[in-house]
Amino acid sequence: MTDDPRPIRADALGDKLQLDRDRLARKLDTLPPGAPVVVMIHGWRYAPGFARDCPHGSILSLDPPPEDTRAISWPRHLGLDGFTGLGIALGWNAKCDPWRAHLRAGWTGAALAEIAQLVGDLSGRPIQIIAHSMGARVALAALPLTRPGQISRMILLAAAETRKRALAALATPAGRAVEVINVTTRENDLFDACFEWGIQLGLRTSIGQGLGQRREGWHDLCIDQTRTLAALQALGHPLEHSQRRICHWSPYLRPGTIALYRALIRDQLLASALPEYRPGRRWSRLFFGAGRLSPVTAASLPVPQRQA
Repeated sequence: MTDDPRPIRADALGDKLQLDRDRLARKLDTLPPGAPVVVMIHGWRYAPGFARDCPHGSILSLDPPPEDTRAISWPRHLGLDGFTGLGIALGWNAKCDPWRAHLRAGWTGAALAEIAQLVGDLSGRPIQIIAHSMGARVALAALPLTRPGQISRMILLAAAETRKRALAALATPAGRAVEVINVTTRENDLFDACFEWGIQLGLRTSIGQGLGQRREGWHDLCIDQTRTLAALQALGHPLEHSQRRICHWSPYLRPGTIALYRALIRDQLLASALPEYRPGRRWSRLFFGAGRLSPVTAASLPVPQRQA
């Protein structure tokens, strides 16, 4: 059957990738030329087969439980219906302490690289990736293991990864060929700080602060910044102003965000057109409040950082 709209389920279990290769081949055969193939990757505290914490029954499914206020259907809202775009839902065991999850995220990059290889062998198509939190570490960990062009685009949401590792991934042949949209917000400051001090012992800076330098193909998109929101609205992609001071899930729960990513995935919006401003000062949202611009945030905004 090729009319099943559900995403292709893929699970990284230890060093094994479980995936229905026959179904993947059938879906790729019927996918129109140019239609996107998108691997969706969850973050911490999800794990395949763990009841309410299984990503395939939550954000990576077509119909998440309505009582889960932090779950919306990524494949549904991204338009990955199996006909005009194909979703692959990659699950990995992140239901553990954050230190083990951090290690496992790095190991899961091999499973993602295997998916990219498989899709390329079956169809000649590249994959795109959308990943949240530690899922972004999975995404970047795949770059040293793939050939240039096998992964064409990554959209990283509140990424739990360091600048050093991101730069190392970008320095690989596949990294020099990939486009990355790094979606950040000061609503994630608490989580960035816990990642930097709890896992990195304060020795590394999160890419939640931006990459820190210019790299071809890398775009920092700071969705809590007033000028960013104004520029996105001018592009036809208005995002609602968040009323939260702390929220790890804002990059996909805030109305308008998923529609923006869908436009990028379908090449209806070019990443080069995205506004790029410096992130606001850390803790500025927490201490000055949501829904208005603080003096320290305003001081950080005037100079746009357009990629060369």
